[in-house]
Amino acid sequence: MNHNIAANLPILAEKMGTKPAVIFGGMKPDANGNFKYEKLSFSELEERSLLLANRLSEIGLKVGDKVLVFVKPSLNFSAITFALFRLGLIPIFIDPGMGKKNLLRAVEQIKPDALIAEKQVHWLRKLYSNSFQSIKYQITVSGATWWHWGGKLYSIVDWITNYEKTSPKPKLEERMYPSGPNDSAAILFTSGGTGIPKGVLYTHDIFNAQVERLKNLFQLGPDQIDLPGFPLFSLFTITMGMTSAIPSMDPSKPSKANPQYLVKNIRDHKATFLAGSPAIWKNLADYCEKENIQLPSVKYLVMFGAPIPIELHQRFKTILPHGHTFTPYGATECLPVANISGKDIEGEIETKVLQGRGTCVGLPAPDTKIAIIQITDDILTKEDQFQLKAPYELGEIAVLSRTVTPEYVGMPQKTSEAKVYGEQGEVWHRMGDLGYLDEQGRLWFVGRKSHKLLYQDKILGPVPIETLINQIPGIRKSALIQKGKDELEIVIEGKRNSIITEKIEDLISKNNQLSPIKNISFLESFPVDVRHNIKIDRLKISQYAQQGKLQ
Repeated sequence: MNHNIAANLPILAEKMGTKPAVIFGGMKPDANGNFKYEKLSFSELEERSLLLANRLSEIGLKVGDKVLVFVKPSLNFSAITFALFRLGLIPIFIDPGMGKKNLLRAVEQIKPDALIAEKQVHWLRKLYSNSFQSIKYQITVSGATWWHWGGKLYSIVDWITNYEKTSPKPKLEERMYPSGPNDSAAILFTSGGTGIPKGVLYTHDIFNAQVERLKNLFQLGPDQIDLPGFPLFSLFTITMGMTSAIPSMDPSKPSKANPQYLVKNIRDHKATFLAGSPAIWKNLADYCEKENIQLPSVKYLVMFGAPIPIELHQRFKTILPHGHTFTPYGATECLPVANISGKDIEGEIETKVLQGRGTCVGLPAPDTKIAIIQITDDILTKEDQFQLKAPYELGEIAVLSRTVTPEYVGMPQKTSEAKVYGEQGEVWHRMGDLGYLDEQGRLWFVGRKSHKLLYQDKILGPVPIETLINQIPGIRKSALIQKGKDELEIVIEGKRNSIITEKIEDLISKNNQLSPIKNISFLESFPVDVRHNIKIDRLKISQYAQQGKLQ
């Protein structure tokens, strides 16, 4: 059996034929507000990915070579990625939003053999040649005519154009590397929100397992139409036979996505499955409520990347008359881990969340085992070192699943800190999150381990107290940080406001759970993570506090 994640593409091409596999209308509409959509059918995607696989092989790329990919949303993104998989090459995806310093460090660490990128990245490579010195093959996604600095530059566009204008078309050699389940498939970098970015190794079996889990969780199949706010999601949905309609947005800046464009995309394609950062969908909810818009085609709205406020689930009940919201929990190193719907949250769970019990992220995903273990920074090498916590007892979340990634590439120390091994060699991943399991086996999240707080020798997570504070009218966001021994500080997003301060002080006097709060501060705008634009960077806020930058 060929475990290559691309192996299903020729089968789909034969079965689906002219059905659209990928649709894209550009980043902006025309003067009349319409998008000019282009598409690739499953047959065309198969042909284009095979063409690119042939050309990449011809220039010298071979099995196991690492290929750094920086490609904007386009029809060619999927074709390029599937071409790499077909050859047994290892695509590397780095979030450009992580900043220049982290990006260059990531490139130096991972040592790619080839670069497929927009022209801006090729200029960057010339300016910072030391960071890119491992690269032997340069490929641009545009025409190569702009290149004036020497060196061989190949062009994806030229390859496609030359092939399509040739008549009759030359025969393409079949390319599909027979990948084993544990063969390296891709390297996906974390955003570095709580440390330096790390390259997470994916195998073909992990990708296949993720496809199976997503199918089961959301009943996905060829009758669904995907609108992926996170580009790599389209690779999963295409392999299920779904049409992937690429949204008109910059995926590296989800909070800047234009909701008017998204509504147009959703309506034009009758999209049924939406997925991405809650920053995208909050803006969409704001716009739909303002314009009294409903989206009846949508069946599933999947929001991931940070705890989701209950009120956001509630707002979409009207916007999606035939759909439901979902919040899967996971990380780049293991996804999905758990899942819950907005409908499941109603009632008992909603009450407990608003009482400050944490964020319920639901039951474990299929074939996934969750353990709550001791909170420690020590390296744990074997599963028998776990000190398992009882229901409702706080600890670090650890996960065992086929979707657990085996290592951080080139970072053995970080791998040792995160991976724990069972008797049969199975790999557990320490999520770096704090939480607990309730008596029904549901997982509750209370915060990152790096954001933990100490009060009277007890470890606390920030989320429960922040949830209580965020219910005060006029508060958008809050962040709980350590001020000193047995002293916690609540920071409110916005300018200092005496009325808000009085409301917080009043709530503290009435709720013992808030007694650790000894100081109230304000910060005009919270720093957030680069990938989802919504996770609060509490470590940076703590630094601001130490530097006297809070109001």
